[in-house]
Amino acid sequence: MRRFHLALPRSIEDCLKLLAERGPEAKLVAGGTDLLPQMKNGLIKPAAVIDLSGVADLRVLRREDGAGLRVGASVAAREIELDPYTRSAYPALAESGALVGSVQIRNLATVGGNLCNAAPSADMAPPLVALDAEAVIAGPKGRRRVPMAAFFTGVRQTVLGPDELLVEFVIPSPGPRSGGSYLRHTPRRELDIAVVGVASQVTLRDGGVCAKARIALAAVAPVPLRATAAEQSLEGQAVTPDRIKRAADLAIEAARPISDQRGSADFRRHLVRVLTRRTLTTALARASA
Repeated sequence: MRRFHLALPRSIEDCLKLLAERGPEAKLVAGGTDLLPQMKNGLIKPAAVIDLSGVADLRVLRREDGAGLRVGASVAAREIELDPYTRSAYPALAESGALVGSVQIRNLATVGGNLCNAAPSADMAPPLVALDAEAVIAGPKGRRRVPMAAFFTGVRQTVLGPDELLVEFVIPSPGPRSGGSYLRHTPRRELDIAVVGVASQVTLRDGGVCAKARIALAAVAPVPLRATAAEQSLEGQAVTPDRIKRAADLAIEAARPISDQRGSADFRRHLVRVLTRRTLTTALARASA
C-alpha cells in the first residue's frame, strides 16, 4: 500500500477544513471495509486519508418525534440491523443492514460508506430510496439536502463534491398502516453482493386501498432506481394478488440490466419480477397487521 497522510478530525468543521485543503487527493474512511481493500489492490491511491471515527455527530441514530429517523453516516450496519425502533418502523432498512457482508464486517461497515461507495448493488440504497429518505450534505456553503433517489449519478459516483461530507440520512416517518420489505438474490447466502435487490414500501388507507407505494431496484442499472410505473399501478387501488403481479411485471420495465459473469440480463429481469412480488406481499402484510 502506498504511503499516505492520516488525519483524525474531531468535528464536522474539522473534516470540511481538511477536505478544503486536500480536495480530490483525500479520501474519507469510517469502517474502511470498502476503502481499504481498494487501496490494498491499488485501485485508488489517496495522498491523504481522513478518519471519521472520532466525529461523534456522524454516529447519531435517533428517533425524532414527528420527523422520523436520523441516521448518521458513520452508524454501523450492525446497529441498523439490531436497533429495535428501526426493526419495527423501518423493517426494510433493518433487513438491508443485516445483509451487508458478515457479522464482523457489519460491525465496521457504515451506512454512509455503503452509500458513498455507490456500487449499483449496494444493499442499503433501495430501502432508503423507497422510504423517501434525504441525504444531508455539509460543504463550504453550508448544508443541503438531496433525495436519495437523486443521490447517485453513476457507477461509484454521487452528487458529493470533493469538498463535501455526507453527514446523515433523514428518513420520514412511514406513518400508520405502513409496511416495507427488502430482499436480494445472491449465489451464496453470506459474503456476496446482490445480483438483484428490491425494496418495497406500502402505506394503506381505509378499505385496504394503497395510499402510497414505493419500489426501488438495485443492481439492474448504473444507479439504484424507482419503478414508478409499478408504483402508480398500485396507488389508489386495493392491493390484491393480481395487482401485485401486475406491479411486478411493470417493475421489469424500469430495469436496465446487463449480462455479466454473475447473471444474464434476462435472469435479472426474472429476479425483478419475483423479488418485487415477494417484497410487496410482505410489505402489504406488515401494513395490514
